[in-house]
Amino acid sequence: MKNKKFGTREMVTTAMLGAILLIISFTPLGYLNIGPLAISFNMIPVAIGAIALGPVGGMILGAMFGITSFLQCLGIGGVSAMGVILFEIDPFLAFVQRFVPRLLAGLLAALVYKGVRRISNDTVACFVTGFSAALFNTVLFMSALVLLFGNTEYVRGLIGGRNVILFICTFVGVNAVVEMIAASAIVGIVGKVLCKFLPRR
Repeated sequence: MKNKKFGTREMVTTAMLGAILLIISFTPLGYLNIGPLAISFNMIPVAIGAIALGPVGGMILGAMFGITSFLQCLGIGGVSAMGVILFEIDPFLAFVQRFVPRLLAGLLAALVYKGVRRISNDTVACFVTGFSAALFNTVLFMSALVLLFGNTEYVRGLIGGRNVILFICTFVGVNAVVEMIAASAIVGIVGKVLCKFLPRR
């Protein structure tokens, strides 16, 4: 059992973190809606999973986050004003834009944790992972928005003729900062405790 990369302990941990993710996704705990965007705290269990479970766990939990995010386009577990509009434009691309960035963010968070831990200690690696998970989520989500829907009247109206990078920075501004601070603090603290009980990966 010790040689299995994803055994019983990992599956139980994934189930627990997945349950937490679903709870906050379908209650006001997960999102703080401000205009068309929302401050999301759902990357926190994803980042913790990336630390505890590695790339596979990070991707599984990231995928769960992506699915719950897409469901908001349908009014399930809350309503995303932007998501509803994007779904009306193209349901498939709306799914890709909501799902793929969260999946990749979970994977990248795990890789960041492994990389930082090689050159530093667990505490630093956990705080950096929390910050980077929120950063990846924001950058990938907004990049997918521009890439997949940049030619639509809706997104062109949001951009308003600005440089794309400037648009992303100003559009997510406060939301992204709050997410990064919250993720850094919570993931850093929880991850530091978890690392005392986790086997070295």
